[in-house]
Amino acid sequence: MEIKKISINEEGYPELLRKIPNPPEIIYVQGVLTPKENRFAVVGTRRYSSYGKQVAMDISGDLSEAGLIIVSGLAPGIDTFSHQAVIERNKRTIAVLGTGLDEKSLYPKSNIKLARKIIEIGGCLISEYPEGTRGTKFTFPQRNRIISGLSLGVLIVEAKIRSGSLITAEEAFRQKRKVFAVPGQIYSPNSAGCHFLLKKGAILADNADDIIRELSIPKLSLEKKFVFNGNPEEILILRCLKEGGLHIDRVIEKTKLPAKKVVGLLSILEIKGKVKNLGANIYAISNR
Repeated sequence: MEIKKISINEEGYPELLRKIPNPPEIIYVQGVLTPKENRFAVVGTRRYSSYGKQVAMDISGDLSEAGLIIVSGLAPGIDTFSHQAVIERNKRTIAVLGTGLDEKSLYPKSNIKLARKIIEIGGCLISEYPEGTRGTKFTFPQRNRIISGLSLGVLIVEAKIRSGSLITAEEAFRQKRKVFAVPGQIYSPNSAGCHFLLKKGAILADNADDIIRELSIPKLSLEKKFVFNGNPEEILILRCLKEGGLHIDRVIEKTKLPAKKVVGLLSILEIKGKVKNLGANIYAISNR
């Protein structure tokens, strides 16, 4: 698809981005960008935990169902899962790159298929760098102001104290945008950045409703109402996962079902779209 060049004085330039202290004079866009749509950023660490993955996918997916366009950076980890959760629900998402938009320059290469899917679903890729620009240690931090600048607010899911995600949060504070952070275990390095932001004045968010209420979006409530159906053993597993993702060994322990039986039931539930494997044999209820 054609890469379009939009200058700050043109009608197609996003209104929110135009209002930040240092907006890019030119942006390059591949796909569909609507200047006045409601956008919200979800970002986080590349070195994610299963908890972070589940939170990113659940909140990003729910926010997209509420009508927000999810913005992230296409980086491995939390950014990738945020984009994927939206695509799974057939909703639009926006990726802001620290490289040119051509596939030879795009980073990471592992997300080229994801970038194509974002465009195919009706979302877009954005960069302030022309085709042929490779990423450097300066271009990625620089693009973070665009991620927050496009958005009504920013959610940090997981981040260490020295993290690119905290740069995005700092830009959001500077731009007078709302900053949200997900709490985590106090001994986890991935939670240290989020707890730092909470002490600094970020808004605690552990579900999409927290964000929707704070943004005053007149849209549906996203309170989860779990409906468990299936055979008694499937329901037993689903109830076991209601409070969050668990390793398969814990599912076996809690249900007291034979290991072989649990493996088979989880496979069936995954095919039915009721559970998802978060990686490393950790399973969680799917919100699709």
